[in-house]
Amino acid sequence: MGIENLNEEIRRCNRCRLSETRLNALCGEGNLNAKLMLIAQAPGKNEDRGRKMFIGPSGKVLDELLKIAGIGRKTIYMTNLIKCMLPKYRTPKQDEIATCGRYLDKEIELINPKVLAPLGYYATRYISKKYDISLPSKPGFYKIYGKVFLAEDKKILPLQHPAAVLYNDSIKEEMIKNYHKLKVLLTDCKWYPTCPMKRFYEERKLNKEWIELYCKGDWESCIRYQMEESGDPHPDWMLSDGSIDERLKEE
Repeated sequence: MGIENLNEEIRRCNRCRLSETRLNALCGEGNLNAKLMLIAQAPGKNEDRGRKMFIGPSGKVLDELLKIAGIGRKTIYMTNLIKCMLPKYRTPKQDEIATCGRYLDKEIELINPKVLAPLGYYATRYISKKYDISLPSKPGFYKIYGKVFLAEDKKILPLQHPAAVLYNDSIKEEMIKNYHKLKVLLTDCKWYPTCPMKRFYEERKLNKEWIELYCKGDWESCIRYQMEESGDPHPDWMLSDGSIDERLKEE
């Protein structure tokens, strides 16, 4: 099944109660070769009427966050966990998530992005279950926003939904910082070609996770990168988290 066939199936879907209250089932949109996929919760009233993603107030916030991060809409793919508008913006029910989840699974398979960025609680919870990522309880859930997870061949970056800033402007600076990581994850660390981490990995002295999470992941949080940028001396056998691995020290 190609993306057009999947989208046609989504448009015609009547597998759950949401088909009775929606105007349109919203398909994903964007670059079919995208390395980055944003996954929101569900379309709102504007999206339900306009058949496009993020065209309401939260869309303006998203556009601003992406612009600050240096990412254009045309370069990414965007979709929803739930394809139909939720009546009165209620939370999605488990059977609705299960029904729509199969569509999201197929979108991920077809687009095959490098980075998945679920937006908000329900999208993040679904992706976390799909890739077997442990999550904190709901009161402490906010702590995972902006944290990078490695799952199979993908990097998962949970982010606050753009709508969150409409209700709490005080989190905007934090959101800007977290959304900036999207750009970071789409490029490798500039020091990687000459970094001892690369050599240790190629010599099979270092697990691949170190490379994927830092050198080809959130390299701005790498202590080695930070010290390299500031010109501070550091031993070759210092790892990305700042710890020292004496086993890597050459005789």
